[in-house]
Amino acid sequence: MSQTHFGFETVNEGEKAKRVAGVFSSVAGNYDVMNDLMSGGLHRIWKKFTIGVANPRPGERLLDVAGGTADLSSAFLKKVGASGQVWLTDINNAMLTVGRDRLLDEGRLTPTAQCDAEKLPFPDNYFDIVTVAFGLRNMTHKDKALAEMRRVLRPGGRLLVLEFSKVWEPLSKAYDLYSFKLLPWMGEKVAGDAASYRYLAESIRMHPDQKTLAEMMEQVGLERVEYFNMTAGIVALHRGYKL
Repeated sequence: MSQTHFGFETVNEGEKAKRVAGVFSSVAGNYDVMNDLMSGGLHRIWKKFTIGVANPRPGERLLDVAGGTADLSSAFLKKVGASGQVWLTDINNAMLTVGRDRLLDEGRLTPTAQCDAEKLPFPDNYFDIVTVAFGLRNMTHKDKALAEMRRVLRPGGRLLVLEFSKVWEPLSKAYDLYSFKLLPWMGEKVAGDAASYRYLAESIRMHPDQKTLAEMMEQVGLERVEYFNMTAGIVALHRGYKL
């Protein structure tokens, strides 16, 4: 069986999927609280920037891959209006349930689907926009997932990938201290789960850097690929088009 990374560990591919599922089932209930705490609220700014770069318009169809607790889906629904459509998807049932319930509490009805980003259950050339925020690094075959996201885009559509990336080098030591000491400590104190947050820190380090991810997007056929660094490269937003 082929092997891959689960954080800094080398594991069988089948084992990774199960262990990633366990992480997100564990953190789902505290996910939004921990996001605010871990980023000092910056994740809201990163996502607001993503929404602006995506520039969804009334009537457009949008797919939110690994949409989890639905903060992006909620914002996109306001943009596309009643004539548009937003699909909230996630491979993890616990995360998807939190997101679906959040949208229902807001009085927003939108289709949801539990599905694997590497095998999207949608037709070719269907969506105007596909987004994946903080989900790509957890996927076993990132190239397959990117190819699937391109497949379901219509010609002229755009893919946006918001993900942790390569931090500015002078900040790397301080960022490592935060990631491997403070982050698991917060996970233990707030969510009672240090191990899951240790994995999340490790998964960031194993994710491709800005340039490599841009090249991966080009390799699956996306064009006009560019990226925007935020917060000294802690996070980057990549955008590519299907032409």
